Amino acid sequence: MAELKLFGTWFSRFGQRIEIALKLKGVKYEFIEEDLNKKSLLLLKYNPVYKKIHVLLHNGKPICESLVILEYIDKTWEGPSIWPRDPYEKATTCFWAKFFDEKFGILQELAGLQVFTKEKFPNVGEWIDEFHNCSIIKENLPPEDKLAAHFQAHFRAVAASK
Repeated sequence: MAELKLFGTWFSRFGQRIEIALKLKGVKYEFIEEDLNKKSLLLLKYNPVYKKIHVLLHNGKPICESLVILEYIDKTWEGPSIWPRDPYEKATTCFWAKFFDEKFGILQELAGLQVFTKEKFPNVGEWIDEFHNCSIIKENLPPEDKLAAHFQAHFRAVAASK
């Protein structure tokens, strides 16, 4: 059996999408929680360029960056496709994935910003609703109150250090 480890944090939506992809494919893995203030030597060993999460370690070989990891998962394991097979649809999906990577929903809410709204992006809003209604997605997203508390504490710590 293949050895598979995922280095990440419980609160990262980038890591959550990797975990969701692995679960959709039915792949067993070990999750290794990283402390971003004191990164493990293993994380630094397996991602010496960026020195950050997320790293998927498959049989001792590291794969870094969440979108790259999703591509790897999709091509490596059988099961439901993560990415569309049609090149145009895949490019469009990658565009939206990058768009969402740059728009932090919970952080927007905490900061009182309205960068992304269903009124401005109705089709995307509908897709997000469908996404959140998928049982595997629901089971793997952290509670919003726990996530909000984490980021509020982080913001307070940053503000106090200045």
